[in-house]
Amino acid sequence: MSETNSQKEWRTAITSNQDGKILIRGYNLDNLIGNKSYAEVCFLLLKGEMPTPNEAKMLDAIFVSSIDAGIATPSAVAARTVFSGGNSLNAAVAAGILTLGDAHGGAIEKAARMFQDYLKGKEDLSAAGIEEMAKNIVDDAIKNKKRLAGYGHKLHTVDPRTKRLLEVAGDLNFGGNYVKLAAAIADEFRLKKPEQKLPLNVDGCIAAIISDMGFDYRLGKGFFIIARSAGLVGQVFEEWMREKPFRRLAPHLHEYDGVPERR
Repeated sequence: MSETNSQKEWRTAITSNQDGKILIRGYNLDNLIGNKSYAEVCFLLLKGEMPTPNEAKMLDAIFVSSIDAGIATPSAVAARTVFSGGNSLNAAVAAGILTLGDAHGGAIEKAARMFQDYLKGKEDLSAAGIEEMAKNIVDDAIKNKKRLAGYGHKLHTVDPRTKRLLEVAGDLNFGGNYVKLAAAIADEFRLKKPEQKLPLNVDGCIAAIISDMGFDYRLGKGFFIIARSAGLVGQVFEEWMREKPFRRLAPHLHEYDGVPERR
């Protein structure tokens, strides 16, 4: 029998549920309950090791920064609309999560990939080297008319969440070269394209911080999903408690622009 065929069909190194014990990465869940925070156990799940106190605080801050952004976001609209159609809370929350893509929450993954592609193996690059790298990235983006994930915001000229997250990252010693590169790119945009208002947004900020924390860029959307799921539960529950079923757009919010009646 080949090695491939002899392997179990389903394998995991994350959680064991045997002999009356649930072990998460080797830690007994009974001992984690009441002793470790949600952010700490999320870190354990994703990284395989328990976080340091600073890592736990940083991850918690990341989750809080993305927990909700109001009723007008695609995820909140989708979740509320699906619940309004008579579906369950879990179906509605799942619908909200399914809206998360490259244009909504997905910028974390794309920005983290960009940062890691440029800096992987060069984490000790000098400040001058970081500035030169940022200059080249922005020059290339302008020349080829490329939009860089993690920069710009539809509502804010400066994303307030970014400012606060960077403060927390600095206090907790997570302002490494990934964060420095992210900030340097924003500075270059400000210098060369001031009219476009392309600040480092919360997605780009999170992308840089998780890169400095050693997370793989492919977890980018995962961080947003973990955070926003709680916000979506809140949005759907409010819809349940306050609104009547079968939502419809008000007449002034939509129009028909097709052909007139045919005869």
